[in-house]
Amino acid sequence: MAKSPKNASGRGQRDLKVKVKTARGRKLSSTLWLQRQLNDPYVKRAQSDGYRGRAAYKILELDDKYRFLVPGARVVDLGCAPGGWCQVAARRVNALGEKQGKAVGSILGIDLQEVDPVAGCEIHVLDFMEDDADEKVKGWLGGKADVVMSDMAASASGHKQTDHLRIMALCEAAAYLAFDVLEEGGTFVAKVLAGGAEGSLQQVLKQRFTKVAHVKPPASRSDSSEKFVVATGFRG
Repeated sequence: MAKSPKNASGRGQRDLKVKVKTARGRKLSSTLWLQRQLNDPYVKRAQSDGYRGRAAYKILELDDKYRFLVPGARVVDLGCAPGGWCQVAARRVNALGEKQGKAVGSILGIDLQEVDPVAGCEIHVLDFMEDDADEKVKGWLGGKADVVMSDMAASASGHKQTDHLRIMALCEAAAYLAFDVLEEGGTFVAKVLAGGAEGSLQQVLKQRFTKVAHVKPPASRSDSSEKFVVATGFRG
């Protein structure tokens, strides 16, 4: 009699997924979020790679494609908490001088709240919408930036249209700060929603940069409506 193939049913070959029981007092949405976190491969990678969150892989993947975090670059990270994007940028621009023979870059993190120190980064508490924020940023950098990046998202209200307006307002405000602090040839990267930068902002970005792309990196969850605008070649 011919032997049946081992594990023909697929038993033992399927990925093991963690299921979370709904605890008393915990909402179903919270339970589903926790279950998703426990089963998210990017969360596990972030833990093993020493990053402060899975969002670090979004900027890694965007930079792998567009190559804006180069050694020697001066980078401004708006809304930098908890610091994962700063961690990635510090390594790639050689902020710690670990790549011998390569230019040493600098990272300036900005947030409304205190952020735990990140090696190779200078972090300040600042509302970037303040009138003199651009001058403070240039003062801290000692000049203009090569990259302005933002993974900011407004607190969710549960109302889709309201949330869309809030996140687009943040993206627009970040873009106008970038216009004030970027060097010619610089790059602007920011979170938008599925429709991308829209209307007047899209038009302004195309006027100010040589190329504007909308990208959903693999690390962005498939059920998320987020995308990122990557505008390169700032015209000054």
